[in-house]
Amino acid sequence: MSNYNITKLPSGITLATEQIDYVKSFSLGFWFNVGSRDETWKTNGISHLLEHMFFKGTSKRTARKISEEIESLGGYLNAFTSKEHTCFYGRGLSQHIDKTFDVLSDMVQNSLFENNELQKESKVVIDELRDIEDSPEELIFDKFETNIFKGNSLSMPIIGSEKNVGSFKKSDLLSYSQNKYGNNNLVITASGSVSHKEIIEMIEKHFDKKQRKSVDSKLHVKGRKKFSVKAVQNLYIQKDINQAHMIIGGTTFGYKHKERAVINLISIILGEGSSSRLFLNLREKNGIAYQVNTFMNSFWDTSSFGVYLSTNDESLPKAKLLIEKEFEKLKSKKISNKELNKAKEYIKGNLLLGLESTSNRMIRMGSSLLFYDKVKSVEDSIKEIEAVTREDVLEYSQKLFDHKNLSNVIIASKNLLN
Repeated sequence: MSNYNITKLPSGITLATEQIDYVKSFSLGFWFNVGSRDETWKTNGISHLLEHMFFKGTSKRTARKISEEIESLGGYLNAFTSKEHTCFYGRGLSQHIDKTFDVLSDMVQNSLFENNELQKESKVVIDELRDIEDSPEELIFDKFETNIFKGNSLSMPIIGSEKNVGSFKKSDLLSYSQNKYGNNNLVITASGSVSHKEIIEMIEKHFDKKQRKSVDSKLHVKGRKKFSVKAVQNLYIQKDINQAHMIIGGTTFGYKHKERAVINLISIILGEGSSSRLFLNLREKNGIAYQVNTFMNSFWDTSSFGVYLSTNDESLPKAKLLIEKEFEKLKSKKISNKELNKAKEYIKGNLLLGLESTSNRMIRMGSSLLFYDKVKSVEDSIKEIEAVTREDVLEYSQKLFDHKNLSNVIIASKNLLN
């Protein structure tokens, strides 16, 4: 059992810590419950751009000083933006947690978003966007979710558009950050050699005791436009490339649904690892695809689920047929107890091995608090996995692989949709 402590402070900030006595380091995360899902088409990309700009200088520190102060102590800072969250995090030796907390709290409260830095960083993000456009194995996932989530803000890419990124002004960033990045939208998590009491003291020292409220608080997903399933359609994108890239998939259960555990197991059985059905059939038996795997990208109320592969143009029709045959097998016949138990052990192994990293533990706490308003225990996660039956896999495979709910997205040099 983990040693979790959770405190909601008068400032509006929620703190969760996990003390691990046998390590000498820490992982610290500042989580804002805001991402591209909270944007409009006009503001799409601003959360990701802000993630970059929070590192570009405050009233106390230049961009160079922000990185040097942490790296000179053997630690590092980084951040990521998802469709529902933005996280700024640091890692280091336990004796330096106060300095890391100081720098992170300064960044999220006192960033200046100076015009000269904004102009430079906009170009960096546009280069990042163009890199994605030139990488079909990345681009296809954005296009897939744009297709299946059409009509909902989940359809928008996290990085935004070149037009938007190049047009944002300092006033846009200041206004958006004031509206979305308040204390009542902030969860702080820490794992490793940490003291809950000491981090509370750091919060009280570095944050105003009065609540710095977000105007648009979406904490614990309240107020977000829910996704409703719509009719799917296929999508072809022409690019002058040697390989064809394809995703077959659709939408399924999100974090709030217990049925997500069943879909997770179906994903493992079908296409996770070198002993999965798709890997053995397409790669080992037929030698068609170097890359073939399933994926599930989950949000609060829905998930994107699918099979991704890349192969040559001539082999794509056969690969698609073989994938669809595997769908039919899962829809028509119960899997064996042996295969089900193997998939359960695979998930449990990945879950428990991940706990050997304080960073993974910190991320797990943050995600759990934002999705469930509590830290979901490992024991509860394992119970959900163990509760899945062969009958569940059959029943939900029939729903998941209903051809009426599946979308085909292909990036290739010629139209291979039929």
